Amino acid sequence: MTVAVTRTTVPEHGIVRYASIGGLELEAGGYLPDVTLAYETWGTLNADGSNAILIEHALTGSTHVTRGDSDEEGWWEQLAGPGAPVDTDKFFVVSINIVGGCYGSTGPSSSAPDGTPWGSRFPLVTLRDSTVAEARLADQLGIGSWYAVLGGSLGGARALEWAVTYPERVQRCAVIAVGAASTAEQIAFAQAQTLAIRQDPNFNGGDYYGGPGPEEGLALARRIAHITYRSAAELEGRFGRAPQAPESPLRAECLGERGRYQVESYLDHQGNKLVQRFDANSYIAITEALMSHDVCRGRGTLPAALARSKARFFVAAVDSDRLYFPSQSRELARALPGNVDVHLIEAPIGHDGFLTEIGQLGDQLRTNFLV
Repeated sequence: MTVAVTRTTVPEHGIVRYASIGGLELEAGGYLPDVTLAYETWGTLNADGSNAILIEHALTGSTHVTRGDSDEEGWWEQLAGPGAPVDTDKFFVVSINIVGGCYGSTGPSSSAPDGTPWGSRFPLVTLRDSTVAEARLADQLGIGSWYAVLGGSLGGARALEWAVTYPERVQRCAVIAVGAASTAEQIAFAQAQTLAIRQDPNFNGGDYYGGPGPEEGLALARRIAHITYRSAAELEGRFGRAPQAPESPLRAECLGERGRYQVESYLDHQGNKLVQRFDANSYIAITEALMSHDVCRGRGTLPAALARSKARFFVAAVDSDRLYFPSQSRELARALPGNVDVHLIEAPIGHDGFLTEIGQLGDQLRTNFLV
């Protein structure tokens, strides 16, 4: 009698893993002992490690770029997956949760050496610090040089920092919907968001773990951010001055009783969604890491800083972006060695077009970048 043996395949693609990379001395003077990085991979690394691509997530993004062996949809399905521009049947794709995050990497909600959450004691981590941490993980994975590093918004800033900090380890770099540094206006928007969280009565200086969290502050921060992620035309065309039925913004005996406009309801929804999945301290930590973004810091002029890199660059912008203007992408491209074009994503919605309309760049990425 023959007994059939059923073998189950252990999921390995698009499944979160964890790696300890040791202690991390930080640019601003802090120190994190025994840092953990959460990451996901898709595909198979070549014997010589030559087919690895790093995809960097944006501000509140996770490591889950595309499905893999998971049923959960990824946030950049148009970009990565079997047969996609970043073809996971061809490339070994890696995505890493940034230090300070809340999707598995060491962050403010993680346990400090005394066994309690870091909270208010969590140090300032810059994008250069996160790049150093990611380089150690690359070493553990056997990746001496990335075939490409790419990302959008904060992810694009991280990709750019990789190309300049480790020029010998990045062959190609795609910087999408972000410039060479965070501008005064972008820092101002960011400060308004972090202050919204810090002024929440439940923030408790950042030590709110074990009690009520600063949910209202985090939701307000997301509202502020989301206004910058969408264009004026998108908000006007989608909502205009319409009331949120059955509410009425123009019927109330006192201000506190008036109903909402549809756009207000939309922003409330966006804020409440984030509260369900993100840690407020991590929002502050990563936002302040983005404030630190300046590829020129300590490296001279922009052309001089970029001259350190040996990568082939791909620069793209969203035509309706009012957070990271296309002019900043053009400034970056002009400062790069050689003639680097700026590819435009045509999307009326604004900055978020780098996520929703990345498929527009598929042909250019295949023919001009990932070859």
